[in-house]
Amino acid sequence: MNYLGEAGAAMRKLTVISSGLSMVAATAMLAGTPALAKKKLVVAGPPITMSDAFRANVQSAEAALKARDVVTASTQISGLMPSTDFEAYVAAGLRYQLAVQRRDVQAQRIALTDLFKTTAVPKTDAPRLRYIAGYLSYTVGNYDDALAQLDYAKTLGYDGVDATMLRADIAMRRKKPKEARPYLQAAIVQKRASGEPVPLPWIDRGISMAYQDSDWAEVSQLYRERLARASSKEDWRSALTNYLTVGGLESQAQLDLYRLQAANGAMASERDYQNYAQLAEKAGYYAEAKAIIESGRKAGKLSSTQAVTSNLLKSVTPKATKEIAGLPALAKKAAAASTGKEALALGDSYVSLGQYPQAVEQYRLALSKGGVDAGRINARLGMALARSGDLASAQMALSQVGNGDWGNVAGFWSVWIDQQGKKAA
Repeated sequence: MNYLGEAGAAMRKLTVISSGLSMVAATAMLAGTPALAKKKLVVAGPPITMSDAFRANVQSAEAALKARDVVTASTQISGLMPSTDFEAYVAAGLRYQLAVQRRDVQAQRIALTDLFKTTAVPKTDAPRLRYIAGYLSYTVGNYDDALAQLDYAKTLGYDGVDATMLRADIAMRRKKPKEARPYLQAAIVQKRASGEPVPLPWIDRGISMAYQDSDWAEVSQLYRERLARASSKEDWRSALTNYLTVGGLESQAQLDLYRLQAANGAMASERDYQNYAQLAEKAGYYAEAKAIIESGRKAGKLSSTQAVTSNLLKSVTPKATKEIAGLPALAKKAAAASTGKEALALGDSYVSLGQYPQAVEQYRLALSKGGVDAGRINARLGMALARSGDLASAQMALSQVGNGDWGNVAGFWSVWIDQQGKKAA
């Protein structure tokens, strides 16, 4: 799979410029890459000397190429008989331009080889041309030569993001994803450092590679980077449902991701509603489980005849009433407790009921008393603050979560909060 994006587009052309008795130089341009835009090359090699006859034939060939008359151009170019190093350089450049017009990649590569045999290639353009040679070899499937040309280009100082991605793609073509991943990671870092957005196909490939390597932190980070750029309901659902399959992700963290999916309006299937309701029920949040089932039915994703959720609804309905009735007693217990465990439990209950200001109060009480998982509490505190409308305080709380599962959960919520802030602005 070629995922080079704009940096890996095919070569456009190698232009040969003639100007009286002054000079003839080859130029190249890589599509979509500003750094490789067409420019006049300054020849820093042997003297620029051409016979009158050779110059006249070059001008005729150039005219045919400009008119895109490949038949005439081919005749003119094949008749060139270079007698100096510089004439050989010019002839190779014309052969390259003709090959581009014919879309003959193999001929383009051969023309570059002929170009490299001369000493007229400008030193400032040699690194770029070596990269181009590598790309052309890659295109025709000669990966060994492609890597050799990339190595050569690197020794000459060319090591751009396009070269890094080309190495990644070659490794993928050779079915060596573990070799490709470090190159892809390096290319993404280079792209970020340039201030340019990382192409979404690169992020998607990075997610796939990180997933295969069970690097859940990078899966989360890349998904969040992607969501910051593409945040439709479908994008959110894809990111969260895929991340929810992470092995070993604790149920409370899973629950918060389903809550985020619901907050985005990204609940889209029977499985979404069923899994969410079952997680809430197992955690003892009966009213939340009941609300999710009812919401799924209203959305047309769950039917009243669906056995699993129908039985679940029948079970949680009476328990939900008792759950709500028991909150005052839990509040007294949390206030009198010597640690924050009871306040944490009460805050979680308030979140499950959508009573976010009350949850914020309990989470802060839990943090002040201690003896609890501060990462989890700050993640939940950030979520509760966000749902209460205090986006700035929410981000501050999430920034204190740290790494691990709760850090990744906090990261997803942080992206959502940023988007809510932009909407509000």
